Amino acid sequence: MDLSTPITYLKGVGPQRGKVLEGKGILTVEDLLYYMPFRYEDRSNVKPISELAPGETATVVGTVTATQMYKPRHSRLRLFELRVRDQSGLAIVGKWFRGGYLETVFERGQTVALYGKIEYDERTREASIVHPEFEVFRADDPEAALHLGRIVPVYRAIGKVSTRAIRSLTARALEGVERSPDPLPEPIRRRLGMPERFKALQETHFPGPGADMRALMAFRTPAQYRLIFEEFFYLECGLALKRRKAQAVKGIAFGLNDQAREKIKRILPFKPTGAQKRVLGEIAQDMALTAPMNRLLQGDVGSGKTIVAVQAAIIAIENGCQVAVMAPTEILATQNFLNFQKLLSPIGYHVVDLTGSIRGVARNKRKRLIVEGVAHVVVGTHALISEDVEYQRLGLIVIDEQHRFGVMQRLGLLQKGEHPDVLVMTATPIPRTLSLTIYGDLDVSILDELPPGRSPITTRQREYDQIERVYSFIAKEVRAGRQAYIVCPVIEESETKAAKAAIETYEHLSRNVFPDFTVGLLHGRLKTKDKEAAMDSFKRGETSILVATTVVEVGVDVPNATVMVIEHAESFGLSQLHQLRGRVGRGAAKSYCILMTENLTETARERIQTMERTQDGFEIAEKDLEIRGPGEFFGVKQSGLPEFRVANLLRDREALELARQEARAMVDKPGSPGELKSLVEYIREKWQRRYGLVQVG
Repeated sequence: MDLSTPITYLKGVGPQRGKVLEGKGILTVEDLLYYMPFRYEDRSNVKPISELAPGETATVVGTVTATQMYKPRHSRLRLFELRVRDQSGLAIVGKWFRGGYLETVFERGQTVALYGKIEYDERTREASIVHPEFEVFRADDPEAALHLGRIVPVYRAIGKVSTRAIRSLTARALEGVERSPDPLPEPIRRRLGMPERFKALQETHFPGPGADMRALMAFRTPAQYRLIFEEFFYLECGLALKRRKAQAVKGIAFGLNDQAREKIKRILPFKPTGAQKRVLGEIAQDMALTAPMNRLLQGDVGSGKTIVAVQAAIIAIENGCQVAVMAPTEILATQNFLNFQKLLSPIGYHVVDLTGSIRGVARNKRKRLIVEGVAHVVVGTHALISEDVEYQRLGLIVIDEQHRFGVMQRLGLLQKGEHPDVLVMTATPIPRTLSLTIYGDLDVSILDELPPGRSPITTRQREYDQIERVYSFIAKEVRAGRQAYIVCPVIEESETKAAKAAIETYEHLSRNVFPDFTVGLLHGRLKTKDKEAAMDSFKRGETSILVATTVVEVGVDVPNATVMVIEHAESFGLSQLHQLRGRVGRGAAKSYCILMTENLTETARERIQTMERTQDGFEIAEKDLEIRGPGEFFGVKQSGLPEFRVANLLRDREALELARQEARAMVDKPGSPGELKSLVEYIREKWQRRYGLVQVG
């Protein structure tokens, strides 16, 4: 066998088991060897029952003499008991609450191993283990030594393929596979003191006697660290190569001329912050190069990303190009359209909108304006990439809240122009570890300063028995001429159910709680014109209180709104809570965010406390990543985040930084042309399928 041998050729994997493993992405012997244990058990302490001491963790091997399922007195739970006797003549009892499923697993006469913490029952004078790990052995099992008397790897079961079966298959693969050359460049391996790959795989799956259990559990043995580094190294090499390829393409060199400078000055509604000046300088510098710009603009809620994007648009327009601004939702697209139009129309630029709900004659008219070059800026949703939409000369693409778009949508817009510049924007601050993996091929600009006149937002958690006080507070703010949002919770990710909850809340509040005020309603099931009418009414101050679903999460800007009440805040993620809170505090008046909660879990409490403690979006993003893990931070499919086999973004940040440095050095200054060629071929052969996801633009 070699690493590319199909998994079905491995002894013990027939067609049925092969199908189960393939469902987990294990198609080859190599895939199996990179399916890592998630923990280890030290089963080297095998003891006769006669020598066991209460409180120690040990392994006992013996014969099953009896099994029973019964309900102990003073307990509502049924208990499964297994009695095992060893050569010392004494017995130990294994106990499992709700263990009915084990009645078909154990039978008298079997040889079994039990592993766990030893307890001593004073009443029966017998040793016992509650919920022990267990193995069932055949008397003639040649692989018994894999599962006992050593440090044992524990794998997550795959369907009906148990951890024990995976252990056996992995041992067979390691024994039978031909050793192929180590893909990690030898100079790097030697300099960093890393073991070669096969040895690293062997010691990660089956650590030798005396291995450091604490290091193993922390995934910090030299063998484990080498495999983590390898995975990050090839990811970062792929990104560095992609970046180099993008820089080699000839794009449009935009000049920042006096006319563009004059127009930029005219559109600024206030003196720009130092951060805005710095970021615009970075963007203008990129746009002046012949290589297309690929820049990520990160900025917390309200930091002024739109005004920076408008300034970049002016540079492109003054160089005879069109600008496309793509947003993930119609509400955000409409908000962007209004902002761009308000700023650019007075200085003579034509801004048009194009969304899925614009059809017929209106759509055809806009398409004509775009293809003839009359429209300087086109703002819309994924309708911008429809096959029938053509641009005269697309020079700059601005993608807002980009993590909500799939890879193909971004590529579709790129193909509408001749290597246009790309500015990707997000108000969801991205932890450094994620930005190095998702956006490693982009230059990053950060707006870390809020415009003047913004006041901090006071955030408080309240239980539902205090709801009347919260309503009184809203009424007080509205009487003082302010406005308020009341956001209904996410309900099983169903917009229909969320809309229903919003309608019920709206009816209750408008009739029973705030009959003297105008209460509005906004949810995703409304027609576009009704959504726009609801928002316009709130913006003009005609509606005092807006009941909404999370459609107000991004792109809604009403400086007079000072209160944000989030119902059942425990059901929202941290980033979403932070985005919603950012809808207030956009004017000079003191603003408040009230998080209504009930039945808080420990994790939800942690989220709420973070919201009360800080308004720093980057701190919140780090905490969100820590709580939810990288897979859920954006949603793997949309973000382009690859699924790691060995590495973990939270645990292995330091290894990622090191791998990035080494990868960049390797791509920028390879030891020889042959070394770089080998690297490219290896990535193309082994990693292209996975790196294909890591696309931005």
